[in-house]
Amino acid sequence: MHLSSASYLKIIEELRDGLYIVDMNRRIVFWNHAAERISGYGADEVVGKPCADNILCHVDDIGLNLCCSECPLATTIESGTPHEARVFLHHKNGHRLPVLVRVVPLTDDDGKVIGGVEMFSDDSFTAANEMRLQELEKLALLDGLTQLANRRYLDRELEARLEELNRYDIPFGVLFMDLDDFKCINDRYGHDTGDRVLQFVAGTLSANSRPFDLYGRWGGEEFVGIVRNVTAANLKHMGQRLRKLVEKSFLLVDDVHLRVTISIGATMALKTDTLQTLLQRSDSLMYQSKTSGKNRLSIG
Repeated sequence: MHLSSASYLKIIEELRDGLYIVDMNRRIVFWNHAAERISGYGADEVVGKPCADNILCHVDDIGLNLCCSECPLATTIESGTPHEARVFLHHKNGHRLPVLVRVVPLTDDDGKVIGGVEMFSDDSFTAANEMRLQELEKLALLDGLTQLANRRYLDRELEARLEELNRYDIPFGVLFMDLDDFKCINDRYGHDTGDRVLQFVAGTLSANSRPFDLYGRWGGEEFVGIVRNVTAANLKHMGQRLRKLVEKSFLLVDDVHLRVTISIGATMALKTDTLQTLLQRSDSLMYQSKTSGKNRLSIG
């Protein structure tokens, strides 16, 4: 059976996974519809540009920029062998999105490597998060700007988790997060840009959360994460990963990479805790991170 070039193109465009093709210099020569949907970037914005040029900017779970070191595409082009990885791409809206990446070499008729093909799929719990958003909207428990749970819902969830801890010994922890120097962003770039910063931070939290955890906006530039069934070590690791992903995210504002960092207070809930003592402890730990230099996590 012989398929025309148009048939092959249609198949590629209808894939659910993002797919793009690069030449030997990792310059993008093709970008399918799913790549547009997952990343937010249209083909007209990326074709002809190097894949590391302010586009996907892959990082790993400790924030290492893979475009400058262990790039899956570069590894495949150099070795001529397929490669797989779980990385975090930069979405056009600014947040970090977990994706599964599969790369194969592109060869000519003689078997010579002439580029690479990367497929990537959304590895976040998008469907579960969308269902939760719909429920929160019905109950007026959604923060309108960030599309995260609002403070009212966070209070209810914390009370429920404390009761669960006391009845069934199911542990949980709290991450209290505050954007560093957010007033400077509002003062310099305006409140509209400040809102976009809050949205991309919220997007990073949402895209990298498990279905049974909850992240919400506490107020202003403060966010709270309620992380179930973890140890203190797990909680610290998850908090540090979120901190690094936010640090490596950015918005392009007038060709400037606008970045932001967060300070985090992390604590495990105790059976003796009330809602007030738990929040006071996590808030105090967050301020400890602030006074220790910002962009860090304090746990206690």
